[in-house]
Amino acid sequence: MKNDTQWTLSFRYLMGILFFAAFVAFLFYAHEAVRNLVIAGFVAYLINPAVEYLSQSTKMTRTAAVNIVYFSALILLVGVPATLTPIFYDELQIVIQDLLDISEQLGATLSQPVQIGNLVFHLEAWGQNLSQIQGAFLTPLPEEALQLLETTSVGVLWFLIILVSVYIFLSEWPQMRESLFSFVLPPYRAEMQELYKRIRRVWMAYLRGQIVLMIIVGVVFTIVWLIMGIPGALVLGVLAGLFTLVPDVGPFIAVTLAAGVALLEGSTWGPLADLPNFWVAGIVVISYLILINLKNFFLRPIIMGRSVHMNEGLIFVVIIVATILEGIIGALLVVPVLASVVVIAGYVQRRVLGLSPFEDDGSTQFVAPPEK
Repeated sequence: MKNDTQWTLSFRYLMGILFFAAFVAFLFYAHEAVRNLVIAGFVAYLINPAVEYLSQSTKMTRTAAVNIVYFSALILLVGVPATLTPIFYDELQIVIQDLLDISEQLGATLSQPVQIGNLVFHLEAWGQNLSQIQGAFLTPLPEEALQLLETTSVGVLWFLIILVSVYIFLSEWPQMRESLFSFVLPPYRAEMQELYKRIRRVWMAYLRGQIVLMIIVGVVFTIVWLIMGIPGALVLGVLAGLFTLVPDVGPFIAVTLAAGVALLEGSTWGPLADLPNFWVAGIVVISYLILINLKNFFLRPIIMGRSVHMNEGLIFVVIIVATILEGIIGALLVVPVLASVVVIAGYVQRRVLGLSPFEDDGSTQFVAPPEK
């Protein structure tokens, strides 16, 4: 039996409000899952241009292009470090032993009064604190070890979820996009498609800005490491540029690699050649922290602001606020998100004022459907 009963307008509004409230509550309750899905979506967004280029230039199916690009990126991300780990295992043990020896020597030095000229400094308390810190790291309590194991296991599970989600986003995004458009009423569907194109242009401009930033960071760090005489300066500089895209972990890996090379090999020439390896590594870490913060707080706002056509001062402020609230991932995503919000707000404003949905900026041939 066919049922033609329609919901009343007030009931439809009520259901819409309830659905929106449930959606907001879900986002709040599952904020950790949403955060990791956002990371997965951003990674898929970075890889997607390669997928589109491969599928269009070779005429292969999107599924085949996704498989080639995804698993190639996975090999570079996981396979190369896993292959190199056994090679550097012995060197890592040497580095750790050197750090322990330096810590013990420093503790022994501080346990005695330090005399410089006629001045005598009593730093025994510092030596005791250093010994306690070293003991805390080397002999963790069982409950701390268990907590570390639990945290590591959860992190591995989230990493696997991100990997699977990236593949799903790459494979199914065209269908997901059309499904989202299907929820829009036909008279407004063309407007939503144009709005999507404009937001996509914002994100592509942001991607181009990120590529420029990677190149600048890679060149600068290559030159700095060459001046310092660090072996493998070109490789370390390229890795520093590439790792600027990886939230949280990327900068840590880049500075760890550079400091590790400096600690093992020291400086081969230049002003640091006569210094002990430990001091060379310390100077490398300090130089990296200074340069990477200059990049984060000065260079990045300028490049990103010009990429998305926003004020550099505003970009500087929002990057700092996002870094405080959400860390590196917030700083990485806040610029394109803010630019997208501006585009959406402009569309809503023009619709509320009864104007055409988009101001003609010469970049689109959108023609609004006739009003009925």
